[in-house]
Amino acid sequence: MSEGVRVRVLRAVHGDPRAAVELAAALTDHQLAGLEPLPAEPVAVAPGLLRSQRHEIRTLPPDTRRLLLIAAADQYPLATHAFQRAVTAARLDTGPLDEAEAAGFAHPTSAGVVFRDPWTRIAAYETASALDRRETHRLLARVLRGEGEAPRRSWHRAAATLGPSRRLAGELRASAHEARAAGEHALACALLERAAVLTPDPRERPRLLARAATDAWRSGDADRARRLAADGDVDGLSGLLALRAGNATESFDALLAEAERGMDSGERALGGEPGRSADGDSTVGGALIEGAGGIQVVRPAVPAAPDVAAHLVARATEAAVYTGDLRRCLEAAAVADRYGIVPPGTLGGLTAAFEGRYEDARDLLKAAAGRCGPGGDPTSLIHSAIAALMLGDHTLAASAAVRAAASARARGESMTVPQAMEFRAYAEFWTGRPRAAGAATLDALRQAYATGQDNGACHLQAALAMFAAVTGDEDVCRARAEAARTYALARGLGLAAALALWALAFLDLSTGRYAASASRLRALAGFGPGHGHRAVRHLATPHYVEAAVRTGDTRVARAAHADYDRWASAVRSPDDLALSARCRALLATGPEAVEHYRTALDLHAGGTRDFERARTELLFGGALRRQRNRTEARDRLHSALEAFEHFGAPHCAAQARGELRALGEPAQPPGGARDLAALLTAQQLTVARMAADGATNREIASRLLLSPRTIDHHLRGVFNRLGIRSRIELVRLLASEE
Repeated sequence: MSEGVRVRVLRAVHGDPRAAVELAAALTDHQLAGLEPLPAEPVAVAPGLLRSQRHEIRTLPPDTRRLLLIAAADQYPLATHAFQRAVTAARLDTGPLDEAEAAGFAHPTSAGVVFRDPWTRIAAYETASALDRRETHRLLARVLRGEGEAPRRSWHRAAATLGPSRRLAGELRASAHEARAAGEHALACALLERAAVLTPDPRERPRLLARAATDAWRSGDADRARRLAADGDVDGLSGLLALRAGNATESFDALLAEAERGMDSGERALGGEPGRSADGDSTVGGALIEGAGGIQVVRPAVPAAPDVAAHLVARATEAAVYTGDLRRCLEAAAVADRYGIVPPGTLGGLTAAFEGRYEDARDLLKAAAGRCGPGGDPTSLIHSAIAALMLGDHTLAASAAVRAAASARARGESMTVPQAMEFRAYAEFWTGRPRAAGAATLDALRQAYATGQDNGACHLQAALAMFAAVTGDEDVCRARAEAARTYALARGLGLAAALALWALAFLDLSTGRYAASASRLRALAGFGPGHGHRAVRHLATPHYVEAAVRTGDTRVARAAHADYDRWASAVRSPDDLALSARCRALLATGPEAVEHYRTALDLHAGGTRDFERARTELLFGGALRRQRNRTEARDRLHSALEAFEHFGAPHCAAQARGELRALGEPAQPPGGARDLAALLTAQQLTVARMAADGATNREIASRLLLSPRTIDHHLRGVFNRLGIRSRIELVRLLASEE
C-alpha cells in the first residue's frame, strides 16, 4: 500500500501490528489506493483481535469488569478524567483491580487506570452490556460538574440516551461550540456526531454531520472527515478535500463553482447577510470552507456572504497554483473581479506574478508578508511565510512559519502544522541549515500522511528530493523525486512535479551532466506570461543559465534571464539581484564577467542564501582561474569549499576541489571529525549515526520513511567510504570522532 495509507492504517489500529494485518487484509481496492476513507468502528477495523480481547476480559470477576468499564468509558472514545470521582461517588472499592493487574490487562495509578493497550481498553468497554454502559455514562456525567467540563458531561449524557431528544441535541451543539473554542476539535466532532443521531429533525442531520466533518478535519482525522462529509452531503466539501488529498483540477472546479453558486444565490436573496446559527458558526450555501480563520460550514437556503465566497475563491486559486495552470488562475481572478471579491494577498500576488505583473505582485506579496505578528491565525501566517519566500526574505518566512505552526498547535488544528513546517524547512534550508530543514520536513511528512493530506505529503517528498540533490544524496534524491512525480502527475499537482524535476536537474548540474540538466531546466525556466510556474521559474532560472552556458546553447537562457532580472528588479531582494548579476556574469566574457561576479557577491552580502553565495564564489573562482588570476581564484575557491563542506554538499565540494586541483593545489583528503560530513552524504551520515546507536535497518527505514533495502544500500556505502566492515567498527569510529 502507499505510504499515506500505511500511516493511516497504523493510526486507525493504534499502532497494533496484529490489528494492522487484519485491517489491511479487509481493505477494498479503493481504500488501498487512498480513494476512500478507512473503517472507523473497532468491530470493522479488527473484529478478530477484538473478539479475542473480549474473551480475555470475560475471564475476570464481575467487580473487576465493572471497574474496568468505568475506566474505559472515562477514556474511550474521549478522555474525560473522571474515574476517581466516579468510583468515589458510587462507593466502590478499587481492590478488585488487583485481578486485572495480575492478569496483565491494566494497572491503577493515582490518575486512573492504565490499560495494557488501546484494544484492551476498547474490549473492556465493548464487553459490557448496553444497559451497564448507559449506567456508567450516567455516573460519569453526574460527577463532571467542574469548570470547563460541560462538553464532556454532555458527551456522557448523550451516550446514556437512547431515543431522539431536541433538548439534548441543542445541548450537544452548544457544548461542541465550547469545545471548539478551546481547540478540542475531536471532542466537538464527537458531540456533533451524537447530536446528529439524537436530533428529531431529519433536515438538521446533514448540517450537523457537515459541521462535525470540519472539526474532524481540523483535528487531523481526515478519514472521519471524509466519512462525515459523505453523510452530510455538503456541496463544497469535496472541493476542499480534493485540494488536500485528491485531484487539484477537480478541486479547482468544485470550489470555484461553489463560490459562484453562493454569490448568485446571495444576489437573488433579500438582505444578503450571512446566516448565523445558535452556536455562532457562519452558515451559507451548504459548503465547507477552509479560510483565513480555519474551516467554516455554510448551510443551504441562506444567502452567501462575500467573505465566505472570498474563502472559496482563495482556495480555488490555491488549487490553480498547485496545478501550475495559468488559465485557471486567470479564471479565478475573473470570478473574483466579477463579484467584487478581493482574494488574500498571497494568492493575488501569485496570480499577478503568473500574469507577469511583477510590480503588482510585489505590492500584494509585501502586504501579505507584513501580516505575520505573534498570535495570528495559522492560515494567514502561512500565507505570510509564502509571500516572504517569494520576496526573498527567508528570515521573515521562517519566523512566520514557526508562528503558524505554534498557533495551529495551540488551536488544536493539527492538519495545518505540516503545511507550516514545509515553508519553515524551505527557509532554513536556503539559509544554511540543511540538516534542521531535512529533519523538520521528515517530521512534517509523517504528520501530512497521518492527517490524510497526501497532496501536502507529495510536496514534502519533492522538498526532500530538492534537499537531497543539494546535499549529494543521489539515490534518495531519485527515489523521492520519482515518488513525488508519480503521485503529482496522477493528481494534477504541477507545482510538486516541477519541484521534483528541479531536484533531478540540480543533481545533474552538480555532477557535471550539463546537457541533461539544461534539458530539464529549460522547461522549468519558461519565461513570460503564461509560461512556467512563477515559483519554479524563480528557482530554476539561475541554474538553467549556468547549465546552458556549460553546453554553449544560451539563446533561450538569455530570454529566461531577462524575465528573471525583471522580477529581481521589481522585488529588490538582495539574493535575487545577486543571482541575476551571476547570470549576467555567466553570459558575459573577460573583465566584464569579473565585474558582474563582484557585484553579485556584494549583493549576496546583504542576503541570506548562503548556499547560493557559495555557488557564486565557485563560479567566480573558476572564471578567475581561466583568466590566470591565481591568488584571488584560490581564495574564492577555498571559501566556496569551506561553505559546501559546512553545508554537507559533497558534489559541489568536489567541483570546488576540481577547480583547486586545476590551480595546482594539492587535493587534501578529508580528515578529522570536522570532515566526516565531507566523506559521507547527509543521508549516509544520518543512517550511520542511527546504526551506531543500535537501530536496526527496519527501524531506521521507519524513522526516515524509506525502504529497508535503501537503508542497506546506504550502510554499504558508508562502510565503503569509511573503509570499515562492521557496525562495531562504525560505533568505534563515530565515538572517536566525538
